[in-house]
Amino acid sequence: MNKTWFLVDSPKKLQRAIDDFNNSSVLSIDTEYDSFRYFREKLCLVQIKAKTATYIFDPLNQIDLSFLGKYFADRQIVKILHAADNDIRLLKRDYNFVFENIFDTHRAAYLLGFKQLSLEKMINEFLDVELKKDKKMQRSRWDTRPLADEQLHYGVQDVTYLPALYKEQAAQLRKKGLEESAQDAFAKIAACTWQERTLNKRGYTKIAGYSFLDQQQKDILKKLYIWRFERAKEENRAVFMFLPDKTLTDLVQSGNNWREFLPVEKVQLYGAELEEIINGI
Repeated sequence: MNKTWFLVDSPKKLQRAIDDFNNSSVLSIDTEYDSFRYFREKLCLVQIKAKTATYIFDPLNQIDLSFLGKYFADRQIVKILHAADNDIRLLKRDYNFVFENIFDTHRAAYLLGFKQLSLEKMINEFLDVELKKDKKMQRSRWDTRPLADEQLHYGVQDVTYLPALYKEQAAQLRKKGLEESAQDAFAKIAACTWQERTLNKRGYTKIAGYSFLDQQQKDILKKLYIWRFERAKEENRAVFMFLPDKTLTDLVQSGNNWREFLPVEKVQLYGAELEEIINGI
């Protein structure tokens, strides 16, 4: 039986992928990452469609993905992605890859005048195929192992139609004389880099209930807001999951009773720091 995709979890499958890449002039690339639960987005999966099959690589299973750099930097191989910015940023951040000769189907569609730029819309528009994707999968736990079969199938879907979509879009770009504009746009995307999230210094003033606080409480809220950001960054947890905004305002208004608004484990971990901020002790 000819399988169309493989989870690369053995030396034999890895060698098959390398052989396929070596004989491919086009590679279609997508990633799955978690930007919801982590302070810094966590790269969880890399899917690459080559000439004969699609290969799923798991960055969380200790596999060395550095070999991919050879193909990403090869000017003779077209790398197709959809809305490539974040994929490229994360792959560069984690592996120091260099990207040359990319084709972004999202940016190509924009240059061709389309307003609805989702991959599903593009596949339907250019290929007359209805791509049915389970939206729940997008927010699923990509960082949990083992991955479910539904997640793996979801990951494969996005790269399956990229080669055909690329051919149709490239033809239209040529027809409309937009090739040079597209290449300039693609080069800028390929050059993008990941940037650490920075603190919005006035963000605490946007927290619900801020306007009802007195000046002392506002000052405490600002200190808690900065402390939360630095702690979430240190522990690589989403800020809202570390401490929600509502909890910050509860702490500010609670005075000596602030412990009542936190789980016991958080009091044990951060109690001394919070006591100093809230009560100046």
